[in-house]
Amino acid sequence: MEIVKILNIDILNITRQQLLENLHEGVLITPNLDHLIKLQKDKEFYDCYKKAKWVVCDSNILRLFSKLLKKPFVEAIPGSSFFTSYYMYHKDDADCKIFLLGAKEGVAAKAMERINAKIERQIVVGAYSPSFGFEKKKEECKEIVNIINKSGANVVLVGVGAPKQEKWIMKWKHLMPGVKVWMALGATIDFEAGNVKRAPKIYQKLAMEWLYRFTREPKRLFKRYFVDDVKFFWYFGKQLLGVYKNPFE
Repeated sequence: MEIVKILNIDILNITRQQLLENLHEGVLITPNLDHLIKLQKDKEFYDCYKKAKWVVCDSNILRLFSKLLKKPFVEAIPGSSFFTSYYMYHKDDADCKIFLLGAKEGVAAKAMERINAKIERQIVVGAYSPSFGFEKKKEECKEIVNIINKSGANVVLVGVGAPKQEKWIMKWKHLMPGVKVWMALGATIDFEAGNVKRAPKIYQKLAMEWLYRFTREPKRLFKRYFVDDVKFFWYFGKQLLGVYKNPFE
């Protein structure tokens, strides 16, 4: 498959339909501007990216900027909307069994209930909302592994935010051999539960979904969008000039 290199990661140049048809195994990660900034400093996060089989463009902003490169992205595939496409694509596939890991207490269970009602069968076979800081609690992580294994799930969506979700998957997935597909998809569980609304279509088409989110949570997102993420344009400018260097090579 064709690759587009943005800063220090290789991103698949793939359509949503192609991803749906070929995602049979491996870890799916969907980079956005925030990921790309973290990838300049966090070596463990960078290693997760290097190990992932499926790295696809999450952001319409990235798609727009890629037009300045020789190989622009054919499509942006936001993780939150892709997951909906994924379970609808597999709605009649009895072998597809999904587990939801993430969100606040009770939210994952609510998302499971809503998805199963929509599909009219138990495509989501389990859900668990971990405690705050669970990734540092070995016993809880072991319990999560046991719960997932007992559920019979072969697809697991982990939505606890980057880079925590990617690091957790890479650290623990070897203990769950029955799981073939892993998805690191941020706030997707909240969207599926109906707790958080996605931006209206017009915002998505104009690559302004970030602005909609900011107006909903300005205090939480100000630093991310207006301090951290703006660094991307500096790094990307260096890439266009041919002077960008991967900090881990």
